[in-house]
Amino acid sequence: MPSITMELVRMSKEKKAQLVKEVTESTSRITGLPQQAIFVFIKENEPDNVGVGGVLLPDMNK
Repeated sequence: MPSITMELVRMSKEKKAQLVKEVTESTSRITGLPQQAIFVFIKENEPDNVGVGGVLLPDMNK
């Protein structure tokens, strides 16, 4: 049973559902495993807790 963990900035429930669906379908197709055997975990982070290139996400557009 593969488990996939992704850390992301907060997203809507609809976007998370789409992401889980597509990741599950791709993983199933590539591995040949049934979709029911694939676990996807989403860990959400507040933008204030994510930095890219030494800058916090909220400060990147300033």
